[in-house]
Amino acid sequence: MKIGIFSPVVVHHPASASAWEAEAGIAELADIATEADELGFHHMTCSEHVAIPTDVAAERGGTYWDPLATFGYLAARTRRIKFATQVLVLGYHHPLDVAKRYGTLDAVSGGRLILGVGVGSLKEEFELIGAQFDGRGAVADDAMRALRASLGRTAPSYSGAHFSYDDWIVSPAAVQERVPMWVGGRTPRSLRRAVELGDGWVPFGLPHSRLSQMLAGRELPDGFEVVLSAESAVDPVGDPDRCRAALEATRDAGATIATINIAARSAGHYREQLTALAERAREVGAQLG
Repeated sequence: MKIGIFSPVVVHHPASASAWEAEAGIAELADIATEADELGFHHMTCSEHVAIPTDVAAERGGTYWDPLATFGYLAARTRRIKFATQVLVLGYHHPLDVAKRYGTLDAVSGGRLILGVGVGSLKEEFELIGAQFDGRGAVADDAMRALRASLGRTAPSYSGAHFSYDDWIVSPAAVQERVPMWVGGRTPRSLRRAVELGDGWVPFGLPHSRLSQMLAGRELPDGFEVVLSAESAVDPVGDPDRCRAALEATRDAGATIATINIAARSAGHYREQLTALAERAREVGAQLG
């Protein structure tokens, strides 16, 4: 099992953000990214939302940094750590828009993009930007097929139910031969979509017991990643035993990659926690990157 981290600062979710993150900015985030990179962690995350309705923000939070701008900056400050969109809402974009913009990110980062994708759930946001909410699952499926045919190609061609194009140049393109695509979601359909069209599944909001049930008996492709999160934030310095138990429970639930939310009092404390998390990971036999 490899270990990545939920990036602090970039999402202010009421259920998980720490108080210090409200005052932190790109300098603190870059220092954390540099530390995680030097320690060898697998990936960092960044979510996508264009805008959040005021009444919804009370539940989901209102601050969501743009992943493309954020990762572009962090790519220049790091060498190895991968950048996972968790998740990019497929219905908000034309596939060639994603292939160009995130393909450029893959190129400037030296092939460190993981394209986490999802169908989206916030109807108001779809309506705000003029995207199609009803039938979004079928659109997402076609978009994933189009992306697979387009990422890393300067002359992509695709013909599907919702997207069709030929005789276009998209340059620069992603440098990875196959950009990993992780599918987010919490339903059996999201797992089926991930197995059929993606390279990994990154569920959210479900207990490990339920995830284990969903994975039981499911034949997964070779190299397929099951990307699970620990059920609560960990405190590797203050409570190492509980941190080790959280890592073991995530592995035992079926994770090939774990994404960890770290409890911290400040940016400096967060970096201390990263060092301790790396040690806890080694103690349970996990890799970092």
